Amino acid sequence: MKFFSHRRAIPAVPIVSLIDILAILLIFFIATTTFKKRQSLVNVNLPQSSEMASSAEKVERLALSLTEDGQIYLGDQAVEPESLAEALRIARRTDPAVKFELKADQVAQIGLLVKVWDAAKKAGVEIDDLPVRILLQRGGGGQ
Repeated sequence: MKFFSHRRAIPAVPIVSLIDILAILLIFFIATTTFKKRQSLVNVNLPQSSEMASSAEKVERLALSLTEDGQIYLGDQAVEPESLAEALRIARRTDPAVKFELKADQVAQIGLLVKVWDAAKKAGVEIDDLPVRILLQRGGGGQ
């Protein structure tokens, strides 16, 4: 009896077609990706106004946030009121063209706001360079 072994062909992986599929997937993911603007993760309820017009100025600013529980955040970093002036100076040294915006919660204490303005003056930031952002009411009033 003669046994004869059948040699199996070594399977070939079509690399060229895999590269084509990879390139198509890469183009698809690049085209469908949404790019978000980096925003602060601090949740602040801003007061709203129906009488003030929105500013046409679209300058990227570093947020100086005051929360309802009395916390102060410079960007995403919590800052103590006593060290706020130094933190503002460091931010200015790091980026001399940096502009700040003050985001105060509608129930934040006015005393804390005055401390922030004092720290800004100590750091050399003019109050005119520190605009307060107020949300406009939607669907009514002055719009």
